[in-house]
Amino acid sequence: MEITPLGFGTWVISGPGWEYSWGATDDADSIAAIRHAADSGINWIDTAPAYGLGHSEELIGRALADIPAADRPYIFTKTGLVWSDGDDRSGPPRRIMRPDVVRAELEASLRRLRVDHIDLYQVHWPDTGDVFVYREEGEISADATPLQEYWQVMADLKKEGKVRAIGLSNHDAAQLDIAEDIAHVDAIQPPFSAINRTAAPEIAWARAHNTGVIAYSPLQSGLLTGAFTADRVLSTDDWRSGSADFTTDLPANLALVDALRPIAARYGMAVAEVALVWAISWPGVTGAIVGARNPAQIDGWVGARTFTLTPTDLNEIAAAITATGAGTGPAHP
Repeated sequence: MEITPLGFGTWVISGPGWEYSWGATDDADSIAAIRHAADSGINWIDTAPAYGLGHSEELIGRALADIPAADRPYIFTKTGLVWSDGDDRSGPPRRIMRPDVVRAELEASLRRLRVDHIDLYQVHWPDTGDVFVYREEGEISADATPLQEYWQVMADLKKEGKVRAIGLSNHDAAQLDIAEDIAHVDAIQPPFSAINRTAAPEIAWARAHNTGVIAYSPLQSGLLTGAFTADRVLSTDDWRSGSADFTTDLPANLALVDALRPIAARYGMAVAEVALVWAISWPGVTGAIVGARNPAQIDGWVGARTFTLTPTDLNEIAAAITATGAGTGPAHP
């Protein structure tokens, strides 16, 4: 699959009332955003059943229903984040990759998306078994499915034609080595932005193994859009309100944003576009996922897919990262 450098992400349109929600959304705006992304030349959409407990997938199915199959964007979704009860949105999900769960989740995603196959099927997180944990590292239950077992299931689904490609999200380089010995890792999906650069080793691994890299949160959940300010108050049902990026680390992060503004002005671009071009300029990165609540937000970043920063620009950004102390990871490849 030849994908555009930017893809449309649907976590942000997953709706309210569940753990890791972005707050209230409007379904009509969300569907319009999906269609506008496709009309703007974005040829892939990234989603997951965990986003709103299937709501984002359902919106994609509705948005693309009237578009001929040959003209639709590629659809990438995931497996492995499961709530204890399908109707219970309280608390974090469990990371479960049992073969029966993977197959059941795939069939449910196919129904919600209204498709007969998934273009890229990804493991959301490494399995931790019957432990309620999402972003934080924690105990691994004795009933956790080994990587070798769940990656074999993913490979089997590819052989069966239910998915075209398989990938791993949030897995480290050592885990990628284990998976590659079983079946080729077609793609990885790590978090990566000018603030969070910790996935540099995994991106280097992918580059060495001819594996695609789809970066998520390239705008660091909105911080790198240039629109976020120190006095903005996030609603309590927005998961970001409890994130260090938006609290204790906010001054350094906003200082980096301010350092990007002169570069954006130099080219007549938005700060968000500079941040996105930075992410997709990193050697090994194939594309980056960008969310939007409505069509207008897409217009604020879609131009980044055709722009290139110069080596001087990249050095200037690296110097700003170092000077501000924003985030972690290497400032330059």
